Amino acid sequence: MNFSSSLIEDAVNEFSRLPGIGKKTAMRLVLHLLKQEPSEVNKFSQSLSRMRAEIKYCLDCHNVSDKTICNICADSTRKKSQLCVVESIRDVMAIEGTQQYSGLYHVLGGLISPLDGIGPETLNIQSLVTRLEQFNAEELIMAISPTIEGDTTAYYITKKLKHLPVKITTISRGVAFGGELEYADELTLARSILSRLPIEHVVSGTS
Repeated sequence: MNFSSSLIEDAVNEFSRLPGIGKKTAMRLVLHLLKQEPSEVNKFSQSLSRMRAEIKYCLDCHNVSDKTICNICADSTRKKSQLCVVESIRDVMAIEGTQQYSGLYHVLGGLISPLDGIGPETLNIQSLVTRLEQFNAEELIMAISPTIEGDTTAYYITKKLKHLPVKITTISRGVAFGGELEYADELTLARSILSRLPIEHVVSGTS
């Protein structure tokens, strides 16, 4: 791709570093911004800079937040007796979009994957154990993508919580095995949340 301006080229290169954005799409975005008023472009860039500089992670659940405790954890109407374990912040957003869950969350920040160098110690698993030891949750819902890594992670967490009297369930397999939770449509995800199963029915064979 030939550029008549090094400024345009630099901007295109930066946009193309984003996931799912190729050079052509990046060029369209840059040219779109070029047509906007400078004040609008400044507002766009400032919102990104402010987001990156000021974003926080909830001390309780590790979800993104404007404050030290996120809006979900601070909401007195949420069910404190239910804790939903998810891989990422995107999964929180996906489940919230179904409007079928009213409990709390715990974001792991990834899944156990030895081949990728991701072990239990690099995830928010110990904080989950500590959290459950400090308050009496009645149900822990494993809303983790149904993959080998997801089942391995769920199995590991289940073993770590054997000493606690908490019911552990998992979302039903309306989400296809090998699929990513964030890409499931809201109806399928909602049914999976509502039709959850005891965790041993799913991960008992994982080694």
